[in-house]
Formats: sequence, C-alpha cells, structure tokens
Amino acid sequence: MRLTRCYVDLPLRSGARVALPDVAANHLARVLRLREGDACVLFNGDGHDYDARIEAISKREVVVGLQGARAVDIESPLHVTLLQGIARGEKMDLILQKATELGVAAIIPVVAERTEVKLDAERAEKRVAHWRSVIASACEQSGRAQLPTLAAPAALNDAARGIGGDSVRLTLDPTGEVSLATVQVATGAVVVAIGPEGGWSPRDREILSAAGFTGLRLGPRILRTETAGLAAIAALQSRFGDL
Repeated sequence: MRLTRCYVDLPLRSGARVALPDVAANHLARVLRLREGDACVLFNGDGHDYDARIEAISKREVVVGLQGARAVDIESPLHVTLLQGIARGEKMDLILQKATELGVAAIIPVVAERTEVKLDAERAEKRVAHWRSVIASACEQSGRAQLPTLAAPAALNDAARGIGGDSVRLTLDPTGEVSLATVQVATGAVVVAIGPEGGWSPRDREILSAAGFTGLRLGPRILRTETAGLAAIAALQSRFGDL
C-alpha cells in the first residue's frame, strides 16, 4: 500500500519528533483522518523521504516521529526552466501542477505586454505563496522530493535578460527556426518561454530574440498557454530527458 506523502517546510532528521505545521496537520488528521500510530511519509525538498509515524493528535497539534530517511533520485537529467507568462487563476495552477509532474526544474512567472493578470506587491506575495502550495502538492502526488524553484513574478525583459549559464533558449512558434527533430540541447539545460493568454506581442518577441531565444516549431497549430508549455516540456523530456 502506498503511504501518504506530505510536504512540510521544516528541517527533518531521522529520530526526531516534530510538531507538524497547521496545513500538514489538518491534511493528515482532519482530511485524511489518520490516527495515532498510523504511518506516513514527510519530505521538505531536500531530496529525501522521511518515514514517519503519528505519535500524538490533539486540538492544538499533531506530533510525528521520524523513523528514517531515504534518498529519492527521480529528477530528470534535463534541467528545464519554464518561463511562463502569468495566466489567470486555475490556468496558472494547472500549468504549475502539470509542469512539476513532468519534471520541470525551475519556474519563472513573467509579466508580458499582453498579460491580463495585474499583481501589486501584496497580491504578488499571496499569489506566489499559493503557487508554492500547488507545486508542493504536485510533488506529493508525483513522488518528487525536490521542489522546482519558483521565482517571484518579473517583467519579461528582466527575466529574459537575467537568465545566465549556457541553457538552450526556446519559445514556441509555428514558424520557428528549429523543430523538435532538429533542436539540440547539448548542455543538458533548456529554458522554454511561453506567452500569456494573449500570446507574445511583437515587442515581447524582440525582447526574447535579443536575449537569445530561438523559435521552436511544435506542430502547425497554435496552442493555448495552458497547453503549450506542458506539450513542449513533455516533448523535450521525451527526447532529452527521462520520459
């Protein structure tokens, strides 16, 4: 039987007793209705699963004992960064959830010229916290013990120019210069840039081109923002990664 996995933002070590954060405690004790003595698995993003057993449940807290740590090595050999134009509500949640399941290593939400979602500082902070919870839940489900990094929302120009290293940089374009059959990712790292609901504007495309992004043809059809990145990640993982 597969044990319940639960993400906790806490230091974990074998042999320790820890009081769970409210969200995890509520999920295990009130939603899943686990009881004292029941087993579960905790992880905090350090690359390990921690076998645990619930030792005490009260109105104030849920305490677990950590019985051992196991290294989890299921990360893709292809380091994929998704530079995603911020989409509305559930669309963005879907993108983050499925990209995490597909093994993306990093996510950079960007504000482009046609982005419909407007975030002030307070809303951006709340939105990022929500997105982190979506990513953590996707890791719980998919078995990943390392969370993809999530950057704070940034203007496209700043995000595109801030990407360092020797990653191959691609943006989907039905008339792009390379196809899945011809693209090369010799560095083992790729950045995939996906526009918001309205797509990239001509100025956005100029910014991406200046930052070294190349158009990738992924079929002749124009894909919605919630489809495009996931299709590209899956295709690239199939060719260069571990799908």
